Amino acid sequence: MFSKYKKFIQQHISLNFIEWNIVKSKLKIEYYKKGDIIHNIDNICTKLMFINSGLARGYIIDENGKDHTWSIYFNDKNSHMTNLFVVDYESFLNQTKSKLCIDVIEDCEVVVTDYKDVQFLYTNTKKGDRFGRLMSDKAYSYLHNFIIQRQITSAKERFEEFINTTPHLLEKVPQYHIATFLGITPQHLSRLKKDYKN
Repeated sequence: MFSKYKKFIQQHISLNFIEWNIVKSKLKIEYYKKGDIIHNIDNICTKLMFINSGLARGYIIDENGKDHTWSIYFNDKNSHMTNLFVVDYESFLNQTKSKLCIDVIEDCEVVVTDYKDVQFLYTNTKKGDRFGRLMSDKAYSYLHNFIIQRQITSAKERFEEFINTTPHLLEKVPQYHIATFLGITPQHLSRLKKDYKN
């Protein structure tokens, strides 16, 4: 039930039996079906969700009502920390209204920690506080590099990076969502896919 999450945590900090039991006491499992909305824009994000299985997508909606994929959440060997946690991190950290909507692409099982329980672990356990800082550092570093790469690489280079790191998502995630994630049109993505397969 919590084995994947425990393994992930222990890649970053070591927990003894008592420490893990404290963490485990703050966890619960939730299930979502394809098409479910996990989180809505303007709501405050009160849950930190580690994805055990399935696929979800975070997106923003522009002034014209078009949605743009911000992140794709999944758990496999190619996942970065930012893929593993289904959360609007800014809203969660500051308990402010969210600018993200999160929906389910493929049935999901997630490990949930409520905001108050995360704060308890940060405040009352040294390793919990250290783990929180490590995750914040990694999230910032990823986002920093992601934005820079978006500005300095071509659409083809972004597509090739996506294929090299997450080829299975090409068939599982709707083309429009991948296109907006890469910052290109669906038509351009179709051409890149065609060239890639030839």
